[in-house]
Order: sequence, then C-alpha cells, then structure tokens
Amino acid sequence: MTGDAYVLLEDGTRFDGVACGADAHAVGEIVFTTSMSGYQEAMTDPSYAAQLITFTYPQVGNYGVNERAMESGAIHARAAIMRAAVDYTDAPSAQQGWLSWLTEHGVPAITELDTRDLVRHIRDEGAMRGGLFPGRVAESQARELIAAEPPMAGRDLARQVTPPAPVALDRAGAGSGETVRIAMIDTGVKRSILRELTERGVELTLYPCTTGPEQLLADAPDAVFLANGPGDPAALGYVVETVRAIVGRLPVYGICLGHQLLCRAVGLETYKLPFGHHGANHPVKDLATGRTEITSQNHGFAVLGPDGSGRIEGDAPVRWETDFGAAELSHVNLYDRTVEGLRLLDVPGATIQYHPEAGPGPNDSLYLFDRFVNEIRNGR
Repeated sequence: MTGDAYVLLEDGTRFDGVACGADAHAVGEIVFTTSMSGYQEAMTDPSYAAQLITFTYPQVGNYGVNERAMESGAIHARAAIMRAAVDYTDAPSAQQGWLSWLTEHGVPAITELDTRDLVRHIRDEGAMRGGLFPGRVAESQARELIAAEPPMAGRDLARQVTPPAPVALDRAGAGSGETVRIAMIDTGVKRSILRELTERGVELTLYPCTTGPEQLLADAPDAVFLANGPGDPAALGYVVETVRAIVGRLPVYGICLGHQLLCRAVGLETYKLPFGHHGANHPVKDLATGRTEITSQNHGFAVLGPDGSGRIEGDAPVRWETDFGAAELSHVNLYDRTVEGLRLLDVPGATIQYHPEAGPGPNDSLYLFDRFVNEIRNGR
C-alpha cells in the first residue's frame, strides 16, 4: 500500500481508497465485472482496452498470477479498482503476487474503496469516463485529464490491439475429422478462443483488422471468424465492408465484437448499453435447445432487435430481414432481453454475443465451438 488514492468520475463523484499498484494515474471508461475469479484474465483481455475495471467480488488476488491465465501478451485494462486487494503467492499455481505483477507492469490499482457504492452509481447513471489518481493529484487536474479522454462511443480501439502482420497457428488437437482452415480477423482475440479452436483440429491464421477481402479470400480458407475486441463496432466501418464482401462467399462466424460486426455487415444496427455486460454469471437462453446457459460476457454494445428496440420480448426465434436474406434470433439474454446470438438463414453464418470459451467463467457454452467447426466441416 503506497498512500491515499481516489477514483473520480466525469460527473464529479469521488470514491476514496488506498493505492496498491504502480505509482501512476489512469483514465478511461470505468466499468465493473461480476466475476468472482479470473482477475488476471480480465486485465489481459484486449476487450478491456481503454477501460478501468471495478471488481465486485471483494477480495482480489488471493491465488496470485501465472502465465497460463494470460489472455494476451500484455495488460490492456488501464487500472484495477478493488475492495480488498491482496498480494498472496502461496497458491499452488501462483508464479507471482497479483499486486506485485500490476506494479511491475506499471498498472495503477486501488483498494479499500467502497466498490458497492461505485457499482450502484454506474448502474444508476451508466458507464462513464473517469480516472484513478494518487492522492497528490488535485481534483482540478484530474477533471482535465478525464475531459481529455475520448468517449467509448465512436471509438476505434481495434487498431491498437490487432497484430501488425498475419500470424499462422497450427492445429493443436486431432479434432473429429479433416483439418478446417479458418481466417480470423483479429480485432483483439483472446488466447482461450484460439485454444478452443486449435484443439478441435482448426488451422488458424490471424489477420490484422485492416486486411481486405481479397487477401482473405486469396488464402482459400474454409471460413472466416470474427474475434472479440474493444471499442465501438460502429467505428469499424472498414472491417464491416470487408465482411460484407465475404458474406455469402464463405461461412462467417463471430464472437462478441465479431457478432456485432457481422450484424452490421448484413445491415443491422448496434447501440451502446447503459453499463454493459461484464462478468461470468449472465443467463442466456439457447432457443434451439430451450436450455439456459450461465455465460461469460464482456461487451458494452449490443444489436437492436427486428423492431428497432433493444429488448426481445418473449422467447420466440424472431427474424430480421437483412441485406443477405433472413436472420433468426438464436440466443437471448434473460437479464435484460438483449440479443445474444443469431443465425443467417440464406447464407452460411452465425454469431454469439457472449464468450463460449469461458476464460474465465462457466463451461456451459463450449459446445458452440463444436457447432461452429462441424458446420464448416460439413458444409465443404
């Protein structure tokens, strides 16, 4: 613990605590996650770029950190906000203490903060810009730093987390049949997604998000996959145009941001959620099976329903008319009735808003990777 610190929101609300990470400040959009574990996975998930994470579970750091839990090669969240942070290293899997790790990587953190009050405020007022500051930073300076931070709506963050050149990954498992070759437009993919695909016999090539359709098609993949990632899908028009040029020529699948991008590519609209979905306890109904899955989620935007609203009333598989034929609702969120997945009916493709790889989270939805891969394999 290194002294007084505070969190300041753009509406002027202040929350005090104790600094416990790097001696620095951070600004960005402040969000909260309801996951009870997986703090290292959250901080290294590229989807959290330009965000400060508030952890609703009180004690964070009790099992340390380790290389296996890295979801990318770097920390992308800008700060960690906690009620009771610890730096334990005695867990069997621990390679380093949580707070030592944050400090080593230059990431500020705060503890002894009333996270319940902060989360209630965000739920009531919506996610907003804010910052974590050492106590020596005057509020007037903090307000200026927050005001200079761009809002999340309209922001392209994919270019910050995409690879500079294509990366080829070999299959890691035998799968259940012939090798499937997938081209992934990498807008910030998590390692656990790559692991789930390669273990099913998929050969993956990750492409920069600026890659055009000609290069993707020239490499003759069996399908195109759209990854998760940060920022506003409406700001990624260049990716949407690439996907539009591919839909109907190859199967296209998307997860999280990829779901939103495919939906926009076929002519649907997205909007910003009040405070997003972040955590590992979100109930989603699979309309094909009737089962309710507990899912892992991390997104701040969603797809509008066929009637132009953000809610789907009822559990019927409603349909959209898109630029590429009909699309049908496949999954619905049982918290707020938002769209959680759809299938294209006249061209091959499907999307899921949540994270079936569960890194971290429950494993209820891992079957979706089998479904994706089998559909591609059987459709050749």
